[in-house]
Amino acid sequence: MNYFFVALFGLIFGSFLNVCIARMPLGLSIVHPRSRCPRCHHPIRWYDNIPVLSFVWLHGRCRDCREPISLTYPLVEILNAALMLAAYFVDGLSLQFLHDAVFIMLLLLLVFTDLFERRIPDLVTVPGIVFGLALSWFVPVDARPLVPVLLHYGVVPPYAVISPLGAVSGALAGGGLFYVVAEAFYRLRHIEGMGGGDIKLMLLVGAFLGLPLALLTVLLGSLIGLLVAIPFLILNRRRFWRFKWPYGSFLGAAGIYACLWGNQLLEAYLRWSGFVN
Repeated sequence: MNYFFVALFGLIFGSFLNVCIARMPLGLSIVHPRSRCPRCHHPIRWYDNIPVLSFVWLHGRCRDCREPISLTYPLVEILNAALMLAAYFVDGLSLQFLHDAVFIMLLLLLVFTDLFERRIPDLVTVPGIVFGLALSWFVPVDARPLVPVLLHYGVVPPYAVISPLGAVSGALAGGGLFYVVAEAFYRLRHIEGMGGGDIKLMLLVGAFLGLPLALLTVLLGSLIGLLVAIPFLILNRRRFWRFKWPYGSFLGAAGIYACLWGNQLLEAYLRWSGFVN
């Protein structure tokens, strides 16, 4: 029954994420007006707005104008439900689950806004950064390797602030790394190669996950980007050489993976490399 309610929770909030994905990049309110067909603009009836089921019942078409409904809507709802179930499987019913669920939904929203509109809204990242830092007082955030460095220099941080230190160091490392890269690229090429949205996205990731997983997110996001881009560049280098790739989408997908399974990946690497037994 717990898994059923978690899945239902994911579907309902997935439907809300669809509203945010459609409206936030355009600067529109997410509460008014009520949901409506993007083609005929007819308000959607409540029984036509049930996650996934309404899409199936209507055969993927608007009841009024009969135009196709984007597959993105049920995809986001199903994907969010699946990720909520994965988070519940990893964390159980706990504050950690709440922490991870909020983080995953924020990233899922940013994955699709960047994919479709090449925008990472400040209305998502800035409150998300603040919320991530606030949650670090209640949910532990990995402070490695910050604490050993502080201890080496004789600084003993109080136990209560270790987790917030992890969140702050993760945000500064993730966002700072991208700021340095963006600034260097601009000075070398005199064009903007990385937007401020990507920097804020990594501030968000670091605030929720801490330093090690923020760096892992950068590594995995870059790898995903290469795996996606290289085949297109091989097929048509002239067309895709200056293509604006949705790097924020790659980072968001990597951040979701790091949140759920990043620690296991890091531990496996450390054992494989011989750093730990």
